[in-house]
Amino acid sequence: MARIDPRNGGIIWAQDEKPRDVNLSFNPVPSTLPIEERLRRCLSVGQECIQPEELEWLLRNKSFPVCYDGFEPSGKIHIAQGILKATNVNKLTSSGCIFIFWVADWFALLNNKMGGDLEKIQTTGRYLIETWKAAGMDMRNVKFLWTSEEINKKPNEYWLRVMDIARKTTFDRIKRCCTIMGRKETESMEAAQVLYPCMQCADIFFLGADICQLGMDQRKVNMLAREYSESIKVARKPVILSHGMIMGLKEGQEKQSKSLPDSAIFMQDSAEDVNRKILAAYCPPGVVEGNPVLNMMKTMIFEQFDKVVVEREEKNGGNVVYSSYEQLEQDFVDKRLHPGDLKPTLVRILNEMMQPVRDHFQNDPYARELLRKVNSYTITR
Repeated sequence: MARIDPRNGGIIWAQDEKPRDVNLSFNPVPSTLPIEERLRRCLSVGQECIQPEELEWLLRNKSFPVCYDGFEPSGKIHIAQGILKATNVNKLTSSGCIFIFWVADWFALLNNKMGGDLEKIQTTGRYLIETWKAAGMDMRNVKFLWTSEEINKKPNEYWLRVMDIARKTTFDRIKRCCTIMGRKETESMEAAQVLYPCMQCADIFFLGADICQLGMDQRKVNMLAREYSESIKVARKPVILSHGMIMGLKEGQEKQSKSLPDSAIFMQDSAEDVNRKILAAYCPPGVVEGNPVLNMMKTMIFEQFDKVVVEREEKNGGNVVYSSYEQLEQDFVDKRLHPGDLKPTLVRILNEMMQPVRDHFQNDPYARELLRKVNSYTITR
């Protein structure tokens, strides 16, 4: 795939380089949907797609396009990572894609998550996988690969790529990418954390990913991968399919955060916890901008259900059935739908969606022990 130029020590990659085959150890299930529906489902995952025509080319010309998302095992999982991720993965795999989860235990170590304890990080990773299974993720076209295992299988290939990305990228560009770790550009960081973006960019090529399906907060490093593709003149750049972030529950919070428990709904929260957090969530009457309750209705609830029933007393107009988010939003803007009716509706639906996960972690001994351990860990930023 690559050779060293003896004249200057540079790394030369073949211009017609193809993604390496990852041994997934399973037979993926092809999609029977028409290409137009496959494309529609894939595009519905992303707030942004770079580029849609490249995505369509993949679906038409590759039997099983490879999607990837990497995640740091770093604590309990909230609904943005749990329910939304399961929904997005199911859309992509039903469209004929393979989805690789890159379990970034080494990355969590570099980012000092779980106090830098690799055993705790890996236990947390297994807990996350159990959560997705219980949340209804279709695992037939899904594979979980651990960075600590896969990189050690082909270390020369991986670290050669990391070195090449570092050589072809300025320090300022890498520092801008450090926001992918939840860090600010101006924040003091360890040298290991500067290495992180080069590694995450290398992951895309190491895994042979056709589609980077991560959140908008990871956009900078995915764009770096496209820029790097140009510098080495590979045949096709990775498509970026970035999903939007689910807002935190308090005013002005762009996303739900593990380090701020009342900003997020966690997958193992009790029904009482969900009720308390949603009823206290920022949701001024008639206001759409920055409204986390409407944000969850749009990005999660209407992605799962064709219609939503808002239950309310007869004196307030009786129950209302909404067949689209746009209808619900318009009624909210016009103040025909009050937060006092919308919030209990969201509570009811979230609890219905979360109950299978609660049941799994209560009734399955393996899952229950994983949760017990994760609950005992101190979460570090």
